[in-house]
Amino acid sequence: MKKASLKDIAQQAGVSTALVSYVLNGKEKETRVGEVIAEKIRQIAKELNYQPNHLAKSLRSGKTYTIGLIIADISNPFFANIARVVEDEAKKNGYTVIIGSCDEHAEKSWDLLNVLINRQVDGFIIVSCEGSENQVHYLKERNIPFVLLDRHFPEIQTDFVATNNYKASYDAGVHLIQSGYSKIGIMAYKSNMYHMEERVRGYKHALHDNHIEFHDSWLKEVHFETMDSEVRTAIDEILASEQRVDAMIFATYGLAINALKYINELRLKVPSDLAIVSYGQAEVFDLYYCPITYVQQPLEMLGKTAVEFLLTKLKNPDEDMKQILMEAKLIVRDSSKAKAAAVGG
Repeated sequence: MKKASLKDIAQQAGVSTALVSYVLNGKEKETRVGEVIAEKIRQIAKELNYQPNHLAKSLRSGKTYTIGLIIADISNPFFANIARVVEDEAKKNGYTVIIGSCDEHAEKSWDLLNVLINRQVDGFIIVSCEGSENQVHYLKERNIPFVLLDRHFPEIQTDFVATNNYKASYDAGVHLIQSGYSKIGIMAYKSNMYHMEERVRGYKHALHDNHIEFHDSWLKEVHFETMDSEVRTAIDEILASEQRVDAMIFATYGLAINALKYINELRLKVPSDLAIVSYGQAEVFDLYYCPITYVQQPLEMLGKTAVEFLLTKLKNPDEDMKQILMEAKLIVRDSSKAKAAAVGG
């Protein structure tokens, strides 16, 4: 079946192809086309199942109306949901999003970047992974528009939209202290990424400001690739330690899920044996016998703002740099219930 063209629509409507083009590009107001004619053209286009030729359009405008979205880990519900927000927001503005997940590997991120540059995307939204600083420098040197989402490099001046991770962890620590816990541990990824360092820093400051001495054994850092086995070892070490913790903060959703599986195997009770606060909202946290307290990142706002920043940049390349930190919200549930209530419960 032959694809319908502007000419086919024009012939059927008894008007010029230029007029059809104006109407289908939403410019009928400029040419003062009557609403009746405009509606007729749109109706015929629909009946003929007319599909605009994006390639021809992009050759004329020098734009492909596509955005490359590189995320760190598509298996994490936080990133899967943020991808959906970015996609919906871009679509509202006439852009298509091509999504790639680098699985926290800098080489994979580099490959995705090159593939998408060759596909001539207009710009990028990137959730950076460790060791990808050179990729950010490369985009800057090439003047390719991009916005960093959720993670950024403080030493590189870029546009970014992220969560105030320091404050989120600080609030989580203070909440546990106020609930009567004084031996609080944290599990994080072994990483030099700024967002991870900020999560640990916020936690340490919460202890310090409440006159609780931090013990090195309370901080457990595991590698992303070998998370399954390392989380188990870390929990064994924490439980065997002289300074055994009575509460834990998990710096990511993945760490929390792996830890909860093992905590169940050990038949530990939450919160009486171990109180828990985790990053990342997930349905799994509702399904657990003891609903998990979590740090809720402003997912919708992060995704929407990243798209907004990038589109502004695409319209005006000389736009000033925009950097924003958004506040997370602690959603308190049974897993961090006040100690007295937990013991008596």
